[in-house]
Amino acid sequence: MADSRPVTILPVTILQAARSQVLDSGEGLSQAQVLEVLHLPDDALDALLELAHAVRMRWCGPEVEVEGIVSLKTGGCPEDCHFCSQSGLFASPVRAARLDIPALVEAAKQTAKTGATEFCIVAAVRGPDARLMAQVAAGVAAIRDELDINIACSLGMLTREQVDELAALGVHRYNHNLETARSYFPQVVTTHTWEERWETLRLVRSAGMEVCCGGIVGMGESLEQRAEFAGQLAELQPDEVPLNFLNPRPGTPFGAREPLAAANALRTVAAFRLALPRTILRFAGGREITLGDLGARQGLLGGINAVIVGNYLTTLGRPAESDLDLLGELQMPIKALNASL
Repeated sequence: MADSRPVTILPVTILQAARSQVLDSGEGLSQAQVLEVLHLPDDALDALLELAHAVRMRWCGPEVEVEGIVSLKTGGCPEDCHFCSQSGLFASPVRAARLDIPALVEAAKQTAKTGATEFCIVAAVRGPDARLMAQVAAGVAAIRDELDINIACSLGMLTREQVDELAALGVHRYNHNLETARSYFPQVVTTHTWEERWETLRLVRSAGMEVCCGGIVGMGESLEQRAEFAGQLAELQPDEVPLNFLNPRPGTPFGAREPLAAANALRTVAAFRLALPRTILRFAGGREITLGDLGARQGLLGGINAVIVGNYLTTLGRPAESDLDLLGELQMPIKALNASL
């Protein structure tokens, strides 16, 4: 006699769906699915991080890309990015300064000694003027005369002519962060638009340079906006996403905000990995204050496959040796230069 009792069909959880969709098929989560991940309870965090790590290993492999950054021009920026102590509009302790070419070359050499394959030249500007572009050109040439390392730049918003000039110099990758979701951007910056940043990224890609674009988590955005941001990055399809966590800077409009809780930061790391299964996902600023040493380990086992070593532009990072020792302990090889050229 057939059993006439109704059959109960259990709902498919977001982790089950992600395992099939992302791990097995390599298809990133949608914005709505990312939001589900961000709403997962703390008792699901270990399973989430394990899945994100499996996705990273399946679609990116075990190698970790190491990068160092240095500021060619620090402070005095005319923009009002509310998180940034380099804005000349805020009462910040950061003062305007420029680095000369010998110091830039020395910074690149020190970066290369860590095993890094990427060195990024950064300037706190709305966009580069002719003087800054000339400095960058001289710096790139001087670095290339001394050592083999990929050179990236982050110089703000660019014109078509400037993009073409950087590409002709052999700049490997250009960083220009969207910073946050389009809907939240006006709460973070008022002196330029999200769309202006998007246009620079479009120009960079059309010139053949790799696109590096990420942002800062924990600036007051909602979980819905965090998921929106992940979806917009997935639409952009950058080669690299640097993931920063707000490190509140004295004198800035966001200086009194509380750092993001570690569990929320790790959930975000995993969610972005599941949205961007093949992308370089880089630990960047704020991870020390948000996650500490244990969180660095959990992030590397939860979807991260690149790190900035040493200090950031205006804040201190972990000693490079600490990150390199951790990579060795986790048996994660540093990406070789010839594999990234």
